[in-house]
Amino acid sequence: MESLRGKTWVVCAAWLLIIGIGGAVMSSYQDTPGNVAGTPKRWPSEALISLAQNRMTLVMFAHPKCPCTRASVEELNRLLARSSGQIETHVFFLKPKESPEDWTQTDLWRTTAAIPGVNVHEDFGGAQGRCFGAETSGYVALYDTSGKLLFKGGITAGRGHGGDNPGASAIISLSNGLTTALKQTPVYGCSLIGSCEM
Repeated sequence: MESLRGKTWVVCAAWLLIIGIGGAVMSSYQDTPGNVAGTPKRWPSEALISLAQNRMTLVMFAHPKCPCTRASVEELNRLLARSSGQIETHVFFLKPKESPEDWTQTDLWRTTAAIPGVNVHEDFGGAQGRCFGAETSGYVALYDTSGKLLFKGGITAGRGHGGDNPGASAIISLSNGLTTALKQTPVYGCSLIGSCEM
């Protein structure tokens, strides 16, 4: 009987240890930002879209199969509703070379395209993402009418986490004519360079 109790205690302790380690790994993954390359401080001449002349221009880069980008799209919808119509928005969905014709046509694409005023594009081979320094899904860059970079980074507080966050708040402030000291935030999502981490 004593031997059985000892074995039960060891099994329970091992189980709790495994759960603790798993939780720590998941928490670390959710809180680890993705990579960002150099974002041009002026609107890049290689951009396939034109800079808006009468309002700010926001570009977002997304992986169409990244589950954590859903939170970024939801935040985009919320911040645009609070931006007083002062932001022209373009979302580029990665389309790898040699991928099937409908590879980008996911539920995430359809949800994004349904947001009023959002222009959705395919980013063939990730060329536009590279042009703006985007390496992680959910990355945004905001430019003023003169082509000056105002903000870059993510608009969620972690992978797949919606809700109030510094990035979205900074963009809302800028769109409403206020100043903000925050010019960059971490971005959380799947890689736009390698494969999507599901």
